[in-house]
Amino acid sequence: MTDLKNRLIDAALMHVPFDGWSETAFRAAIADTGIPPAEARAAFPRGAVDLALAFHRRDDARMGEQLGAEDLAGLRYRDRVAHAVRTRIVLADENREAVRRGMTLFALPIHAADGTRALWGTADAIWTILGDTSEDVNWYSKRAILSGVYSSTVLYWLGDQSEEHRETWAFLDRRIEDVMRFEKVKARINKSPVLSRLMAGPNMVLSRIRKPSGPPIDLPGYWGPRG
Repeated sequence: MTDLKNRLIDAALMHVPFDGWSETAFRAAIADTGIPPAEARAAFPRGAVDLALAFHRRDDARMGEQLGAEDLAGLRYRDRVAHAVRTRIVLADENREAVRRGMTLFALPIHAADGTRALWGTADAIWTILGDTSEDVNWYSKRAILSGVYSSTVLYWLGDQSEEHRETWAFLDRRIEDVMRFEKVKARINKSPVLSRLMAGPNMVLSRIRKPSGPPIDLPGYWGPRG
């Protein structure tokens, strides 16, 4: 991320708690930094919306750097996922009100797609850091499930007043446990002679779904031959 963008984000964070991710906050950030308005608009064509998304992606990148420097080999896989989600939320704690304002912004119908892509980006960053090697429909299901876990945990965290957010981490552990139960049910279905036959048709269709190949796009993935 360029220095210009970081300067605008940092300046905006001083105003977002009061004005939200709004045009008012964006203009105030421009004024505070002294960056020419044309350059600021070139960096963030949609103003505050793009600024909020850049803020979110910056914390995703910070999470990646922190997790990349840690040795997670000794943790169970479920604990690695929980640790990654917790790391991402802890990084956001210093700008909690900005996160709250971002949730409000992306709850608006006009910006809901942007918010969904931002959540997906966070889930994708976590799975990529953890070394996910899935190539099929599991690539999507993992990210969709983790997006739900992350977003629900953030919402809980925003209202959590417990010491060191211990109630949030307990909530996160419960959500991870729910996911693990779902995975166990899937495994039992696949092992069952009767149920596996019933799922043969859907599984054949799903087996043709592939993860995206190439740069990220709004609707990633493609339909291809089984391999």
